[in-house]
Amino acid sequence: MTAVKFSSDIGVVHGEQVSSAQESAPESSGAPRRRGDRQRHAIIAAVRDLLQEKPFAELSVSSISERAGVARSGFYFYFDSKYAVLAHILGDVARELEELTGDFAPRGEGETPAEFARRMVGSAAAVYAHNDPVMSACNSARSTDAEIREILDRYNEAVIDQIVPIVEAEIAGGTADPITADVRALVRMLSAATALTLSGESLFLGLDRDLGRAVAVLERLWLHALWGGQASSRS
Repeated sequence: MTAVKFSSDIGVVHGEQVSSAQESAPESSGAPRRRGDRQRHAIIAAVRDLLQEKPFAELSVSSISERAGVARSGFYFYFDSKYAVLAHILGDVARELEELTGDFAPRGEGETPAEFARRMVGSAAAVYAHNDPVMSACNSARSTDAEIREILDRYNEAVIDQIVPIVEAEIAGGTADPITADVRALVRMLSAATALTLSGESLFLGLDRDLGRAVAVLERLWLHALWGGQASSRS
């Protein structure tokens, strides 16, 4: 059967295959479970490895299985498609982002809006760098692959769900002054610009592809779009 799994709090769906034997297996099942973990990890590593060589569209279950050193039947024991592997990887990415942002912690006492913007954008930049070329491959394929677009949209909406309440709480406390009352749409726009920039999109990076320069601008963009008139006095 296909089980739908979620990352810790962020809600990114993983579409993994779970057999009835796996569902009923006790925690002390020992070597078979460890061998199964190794095979699952080998499949995930194979997808990450192959994406350094070719676009996701050119990946097949056969090529992934061959690189992972497992049979096709072994692949389908753990995942129902190559998209399920990708969703699993994005779930790992989501957890990594949660950890680096302190579980999307609100602005702490003594943390200025500028420092908060640096924490959020800097964490995203680190996660994208650590998971490249997976994130770049996903964003490159989103315009032509409906399944990747759906996976990414779920991931992005989950991130937005974490940020919007932080901004709304600051508005209620009189410490934020966004450029629009439509906070969710604003955060979505900022998140999209961040994702495409960190994925290496030349429209955002320019011909010199200076990522450091782009990240600095992203930080200012988040700061002034969300804190508006408050930014200069509090940054």
